[in-house]
Amino acid sequence: MADNHLPAERPLRIAMVVPPWLSVPPPGYGGLENVVAGLVDALVARGHAVTLFGAGEHHGTAAGFVSTGPQLQYHRLGESLPELAHLARVNDLVDPADFDVIHDHTTIGPLVAGRRAVPTVATVHGNPVGEYGTVLGDTDHGVGLVAISHAQRRLNPGLPWVGTVHNAMDVQGIPRKYAPGPGPVLWLARFSPDKGPDLAIRACREAGLPLVLAGKCNEPAERSYFHEVVRPMLGEDVTVVMDADRTAALRLLVEARCLIMPIQWEEPFGMVILEAMATGTPVVALHRGSVPELVRPGVTGLVCERDDELPAALRAASRIDPADCVAHVVENFSTQRMALGYEAVYRRFVGAAVPPVPVREPPRVAAR
Repeated sequence: MADNHLPAERPLRIAMVVPPWLSVPPPGYGGLENVVAGLVDALVARGHAVTLFGAGEHHGTAAGFVSTGPQLQYHRLGESLPELAHLARVNDLVDPADFDVIHDHTTIGPLVAGRRAVPTVATVHGNPVGEYGTVLGDTDHGVGLVAISHAQRRLNPGLPWVGTVHNAMDVQGIPRKYAPGPGPVLWLARFSPDKGPDLAIRACREAGLPLVLAGKCNEPAERSYFHEVVRPMLGEDVTVVMDADRTAALRLLVEARCLIMPIQWEEPFGMVILEAMATGTPVVALHRGSVPELVRPGVTGLVCERDDELPAALRAASRIDPADCVAHVVENFSTQRMALGYEAVYRRFVGAAVPPVPVREPPRVAAR
């Protein structure tokens, strides 16, 4: 069992568990994996020993790497068995003598973490409601959940939360602009009604501004939504970019007048908001989910209460100073700040951790 009385100065031995779908960092779309990559490197820079448990053969972080299988499982994204098999292998590979804490980023991890002899904290990356909320509600008592925003935590306050740590990003090497851009409005998300690409088209048309729809569109539901809803709305004022990789997405952000986020759901975080501001691009968004925690109205963007306020906000976005956008990310959403937040959660949780209840064998039934 890990030492439950860790001195504040002693480096931690951390097992970082990611889903088996993508590499860390990912080559393109993959908000979770980008966040974990930044967290891992910042923790290592602080002197902690981090081992990343994932699938595939390669990764690009400063951590040690243990693979649960040679192939990434992106082609099976959405299935439960690949993640369950991955987690079963992780549980076999984690030696309690080698780690103080396990940090799990998978969906099903909280359900199986109770079998581990090492305290586990699990970051909740989705909205903790509906079926996902049911899964999280059955979390083992020895697992602590971490929220990525206060808005996310408020959606299900009864869960065993042990902290709230905002996602973050490293702005080193990120291209940026130094003056407001005259380019088109940019919508950058997956094609889903939750993300409001139809509202983006309507708002830009009313504002008289061109729009770039840069969408993730490689899953069946995304393709269906694009062809049935978005495609009939397209015109000469809308340019579509499908499945842009990270380099292309950052270029589009730098060129954009602003990023539009007409979200129709309680977005738990929204890494694209940080990415936009880090490039100096302001954000125009609806007041949903974590948006008020990320955007400073009038300083790094404009937050609208209603859909009909979006066109005026899009026109006004050119008054935002790009330098203020970048400074906001550096000061409030750095990977160093995220690492400090998680380090505090680790030490607090490990110090209070209760040894796990041993798994008992089922009672034997006497043969008749």
